[in-house]
Amino acid sequence: SPMALSRLSLITLGVADLQTSTAFYRAVFGVAPNDRYEGVAFFELPGTWVALYPLDKLAEDISPDLSPVRGAFSGVTLAHNARSKEEVLAIFDQARAAGARIVKAPQDTFWGGFSGYFADPDGYYWEVAWGEMFDFAPDGTLRFKQESAA
Repeated sequence: SPMALSRLSLITLGVADLQTSTAFYRAVFGVAPNDRYEGVAFFELPGTWVALYPLDKLAEDISPDLSPVRGAFSGVTLAHNARSKEEVLAIFDQARAAGARIVKAPQDTFWGGFSGYFADPDGYYWEVAWGEMFDFAPDGTLRFKQESAA
């Protein structure tokens, strides 16, 4: 239906230091942010954008009663699906070079894939994963592999 929440268009990460986080994500994503607006960084990635905004200002925007203090683990992770195990490893090399903290090195998983986790400067966890059940549409959109007809 036209009024449904049918797509995730933007993820905003509340950050402690906008300049540090912008430099980190510029290196990890391999693209420059849109610098049209001061005080916020928009990375216009295909499908879903990532915005960086000061954590205290983000909390204040939601509610003056909301504390900007984050816990050790929010229960949310961000993820990127790669096209191969080699791509997972290459992305980890890029993230490590940008200053990511490697939390779990890429490895074979219980679900039959290959993945690992790194943390950004604010402790947001990113999973980079490959799994043979995943495929990509021509435009790069993630999808499950089609069952092949026998």
